Amino acid sequence: MKLAAAASALLLSVGGANSYTFLPSQSVSSLGIRSCSHRAAASASTSLSMSTETPRKEEYLKQQREIIAKKPIAKKPVSSEPPPKEEYLKKQRETIAKKPDYLRGAGVFKSVKTGVTQSMREQFDSDMMNDMKKSPNYMMEKNGVEFYLARDHGFCWGVERSINLAYSAVETFPDRMVHITNELIHNPMVNDRLHSKNVNFIAKDEENNKDFSQINEGDVVMLPAFGATLDEMKELDVKGVKVVDTTCPWVAKVWNTIHTHQVRGLTSVIHGKYAHEETMATKSMAECYVCVKNLDEAEYVADFILTAVEGDGRAEEFMAKFGKAASAHFDPHKHLQRIGLANQTTMYKQETRAIGQLFQRTVMKKFGPDKINDHYYEFDTICDATQVRQDAVDLLCDMHHDSEQADLDFILVVGGFDSSNTAHLLEIPQERGVRSFHINTADCVGADNTIRHRTVSGDIVEGEKLLLDHYAGGDKLRIGVTSGASTPDKEVQDALGHIMLLNNLRRGNDAGASLPQP
Repeated sequence: MKLAAAASALLLSVGGANSYTFLPSQSVSSLGIRSCSHRAAASASTSLSMSTETPRKEEYLKQQREIIAKKPIAKKPVSSEPPPKEEYLKKQRETIAKKPDYLRGAGVFKSVKTGVTQSMREQFDSDMMNDMKKSPNYMMEKNGVEFYLARDHGFCWGVERSINLAYSAVETFPDRMVHITNELIHNPMVNDRLHSKNVNFIAKDEENNKDFSQINEGDVVMLPAFGATLDEMKELDVKGVKVVDTTCPWVAKVWNTIHTHQVRGLTSVIHGKYAHEETMATKSMAECYVCVKNLDEAEYVADFILTAVEGDGRAEEFMAKFGKAASAHFDPHKHLQRIGLANQTTMYKQETRAIGQLFQRTVMKKFGPDKINDHYYEFDTICDATQVRQDAVDLLCDMHHDSEQADLDFILVVGGFDSSNTAHLLEIPQERGVRSFHINTADCVGADNTIRHRTVSGDIVEGEKLLLDHYAGGDKLRIGVTSGASTPDKEVQDALGHIMLLNNLRRGNDAGASLPQP
């Protein structure tokens, strides 16, 4: 074959072993090579052509270098993405939770779930409460008492889920030592049931430090509905135990919001009680935080943002007030420039909204309305169950104040004294001027017509008169009824039974009756 017919272009390397540039197609003869039938002649001709081609190569390469030199150097773009996920506390939590001995979710105890669910119904359900729920207005008249039940009350989905997981763990591991790092929920009936199942409640001190020395390899450790701190999760991770995580998904949702704050470089302002189990878990998921328990404390923080200046001594005053409620090395001058709001899931929603509005106004005044998105972020993390229960109590108060309806003698709120969501249910009628009581068990209603109850401020009052000399609404005792998200219906029924019997005694309808003893 003729060399002129075999080659139409020359392939030249110009940028490394894998980078090539093709010269324009040229005939071999145009480069001075003549056809030859012998190899030697062809070789000689090729050598001659390459020697005459060298100037052209050099000229071409020079042109390519000039073209490349004129192109602007591509600068590596500055990334707007957050730092690698490994830097985030959320990544540490997720790494632990993905391990095979970390059990969570409804699917992990399928074999015992049906039996456990039936056992829960038998322990916690109430025929009387179920009958009230079936009535058009959630009202029942019985033994001279009209009961008006809040439309949303009692166990929420998250609490039922936590109890089911805890009971299922006990059933699944009958031969292992089972521990729990705190009360499962704030309800004495449920926690007493776990004690009866020989679950060991981990001892803790006043600062909520847990004694994990009693936990051995192979044991089962349950985390309560409030969650656990990241340090606790890490400590359990290295002990070789099975962890059963019953944390409410709404609590985990708050942790994700805290993570968003970290990604955006914000300080987390947490509306919650800094020593509450849930808030302790939440703040452990934050790099930088400060907790405010109410609107008054939020106003103090807002005033600092607006008026404090370096060197005026306000920072020291701030830390004296919030030292236990803020992250280590917290600098209010630095860390309150950009903030995000989160909250304990059980807080009073109206107060959380008021705090959010306060910080919005504060940031706009400090930095200008156009800069609010740079300095403030808010996402509602009050759980649905908390919101609807608070709304339902508001409706009971509306009924009391409705001139066309009979007044309520009082509203009874049933739930653990340590239960934050139950305590906030009491705040609503108290603020609206409706007589109301928060009790934790039926035994708080005494045979001598007194009641033991918890006030909004947290004080326990003994011996207050319960049934007054005259009914507020005329000829019948009328009571509004609600209960916290961790309160079984059976416990409410027991309390109402005590009140009915007490009312009968007072009216002389059952002179020989006496209240059941604890």
